Amino acid sequence: MAALRATCAPHVRQRRVTNITPATAPPHTLVPLLATEMSEVDAVIRRRLGSEVVLINQISKYIVSAGGKRIRPLLVLLFSNALGFKGPERFELAATVEFIHTATLLHDDVVDESQLRRGHATANALFGNAASVLVGDFVYSRAFQMMVAVNRMRVLEVLADATNVIAEGEVLQLLNMHNPDVSVDDYLRVIRFKTAKLFEASARLGAVLADSPPEVEEACAAYGRALGTAFQLVDDLLDYEGATVQLGKNVGDDLREGKPTLPLLVAMERGDAQQREMIRHAIEHGELERLPDIVRIVRTTGALEATRSAAREEAEHARNSINALPGSPYRDALLELCVQAVDRSF
Repeated sequence: MAALRATCAPHVRQRRVTNITPATAPPHTLVPLLATEMSEVDAVIRRRLGSEVVLINQISKYIVSAGGKRIRPLLVLLFSNALGFKGPERFELAATVEFIHTATLLHDDVVDESQLRRGHATANALFGNAASVLVGDFVYSRAFQMMVAVNRMRVLEVLADATNVIAEGEVLQLLNMHNPDVSVDDYLRVIRFKTAKLFEASARLGAVLADSPPEVEEACAAYGRALGTAFQLVDDLLDYEGATVQLGKNVGDDLREGKPTLPLLVAMERGDAQQREMIRHAIEHGELERLPDIVRIVRTTGALEATRSAAREEAEHARNSINALPGSPYRDALLELCVQAVDRSF
């Protein structure tokens, strides 16, 4: 990495939602190890999503049942187990971080005007912006009820800090939109705040539950922070390398939203004057008409390889940060997760 250095709708559109199949699943090598525990987490999610307000039930269940990789809950469980904690609080907190993530997705899709996520229509596309924002607020507040129920001040500190930093990251990203002059450092700052912070908090929670010493807690947090950064870097390159059917979102969404991600920043740095001007114009105007040309530039300048290399560097930081953890299948799974986070196509 060092080398590279809304307006809400005025009405609610209610739709009948049928059962849907998750577009993605947890990394396959981790499922056998944590299948039973993830079932416990799913049970907590279903129970905690309950509300007497029908629309809240409809939207929150829609977004959660749409699938996802569930990396953040997995980190809570993996670190808890790796450090010897087997209490039921790990299921509650695994569900809590997924709720926080779900709330950010609901809000993000409104801000970004997204229409597709995880291979299905976004909640805002189905129900309207106002409903999505308000149900996102409900899911956020439910997450705080859950973390309070664990009755540990350090848990509250970790998650309250994380949600605040995530909100800062959202604003930073908004400020960077349509700005082709964003520096790599500013781009990485958004990733650290907006994505990596919840990975960091999820990993840290396992150490907190296990009453680990500060140095172990920090090592776990460093793993989550680096893994989250690697994960987002790969997400950003897949917007120019993947296919809609694999990604579960529309290819080119980042460009449409005017997001100056690392593949574009590297391509501008390495391209000729004409290529730089084309990318600058596309970022400034959210121009999708030239997407095939932009993808070609990104590929021919080696920007995708550079971004994947940066992700591998972060994944290596993650691996090295947990060298001191005792050997166990859970530590092995954490090491394997570093590989899977980078070498994926969706």
